[in-house]
Amino acid sequence: MPRFCANLTMLFNEVPFMERFEAAARNGFTAVEYLFPYPYAKEELVGALRRHKLSQVLHNLPAGDWAGGERGIACLPSRRDEFREGVAQAIDYARALDCTLINCLAGIAPSAVDPAEAKETFVANIRYAATELKRAGIRLVIEAINVRDIPGFFLTNTRQAAELIAEAGSDNIGLQYDIYHMQIMEGDLARTIERFLPQIWHVQLADNPGRNEPGTGEINYPFLYRHLDQLGYAGWIGCEYKPKGDTQAGLGWFREAALI
Repeated sequence: MPRFCANLTMLFNEVPFMERFEAAARNGFTAVEYLFPYPYAKEELVGALRRHKLSQVLHNLPAGDWAGGERGIACLPSRRDEFREGVAQAIDYARALDCTLINCLAGIAPSAVDPAEAKETFVANIRYAATELKRAGIRLVIEAINVRDIPGFFLTNTRQAAELIAEAGSDNIGLQYDIYHMQIMEGDLARTIERFLPQIWHVQLADNPGRNEPGTGEINYPFLYRHLDQLGYAGWIGCEYKPKGDTQAGLGWFREAALI
């Protein structure tokens, strides 16, 4: 049976962020993820998790000026020092939140930088992050993202991600496989998941088109849930979708998935 965690950046946005923990628990979730914990005090987040008996599954490394359009800094040669500072900050939060998985967003490839230099920067950065995280008992994942939603994003498909992990040479880097992004970029979801399963440490979902809840688009999610179970996937599936309407009203898919 799949294990789903609520992405509080996307779900229950009818209420302020700190109230979403209670909403997730009330609707049957036992775990959460979200993009960034850093705007909030660690103690505040820990209190919310404990009060509502929730586990913190995943959050991202600091990703630059998000409001200004940045989507990660790991491939930016001029931001290596900032990246390393972000690794330390992420570890500090993850330890407090008892979170053992952190995602690295590669960022938008800089047009003025040679692609080989951007690649070398990204590999060096994830190698550094993986080493520091491993010392803290935390695993690192990297995520490929579609270039329709984020034009110019550096990391765009599963094969590329696996090759960069191999080049980094660390056993503490895995894949965050986002079904929505990879349906757009490469399709062939079931075979790709099967091929790369040993490296897939976290899965995220949304339907396509629209990035809404499962059942609103073209992706056969009941089949994929069964497929993941049959393959022996034991990780979490993060619900990183934009509710089409009210979050709670759109959770019928979640109740149905519990019966699979």
